[in-house]
Amino acid sequence: MDDHGPAGLTLRELAGTLDLLAPSCGPVRLVAVDGHAGAGKSTLAVRLAAEAGGAPVVHTDDLATHEEPFGWTGRLTAELLAPFRDGRPARHRVYDWTARRFAGERAVPAAPVVLLEGVGSGRRALRPLLALTLWLEVDPATARQRGVRRDGPALEHFWTGWSAAEDRHFAADPTRPFADLLVHQTEQGYRAVPGPYRHME
Repeated sequence: MDDHGPAGLTLRELAGTLDLLAPSCGPVRLVAVDGHAGAGKSTLAVRLAAEAGGAPVVHTDDLATHEEPFGWTGRLTAELLAPFRDGRPARHRVYDWTARRFAGERAVPAAPVVLLEGVGSGRRALRPLLALTLWLEVDPATARQRGVRRDGPALEHFWTGWSAAEDRHFAADPTRPFADLLVHQTEQGYRAVPGPYRHME
């Protein structure tokens, strides 16, 4: 993918490239939207999905649990990736963070493009099945401030534990060095520029 100059790709331009990618998981082009908690990954994924004609978005928060905030690879593989590999629609359980249990299901079609959004979505175990890895370029301190502000002081203790778990995860299995594109938020909107992995190619 070309740099398109220092300004990079707009979100619309990025969305227009997704169908040009080779399928990576059966017929699906699986696109990871990774970054620190609180960075704004969900908003980015929803907007990119809209620009891509309504691509499905899978949130790893629906697969994570209190006990295993980053231990969802097995569930993702069994409930989504295995059906996608066979060209079949998938259905995954949805975790209820208030009830602290899985309390629902969500159907996800084997669409041409599916976005996988969440901290660690570009992890090592998934990279062979990813068509593209995006990293939302927001530093950890800023992201956490946004997250605490969004969730309120009542959940600040949760953020303390989450941040420690996130730090351990990225120390052992970093995504940013392997990102195809770094996505920046500017006053003019999102801009995507080649990431470290693209520069190594």
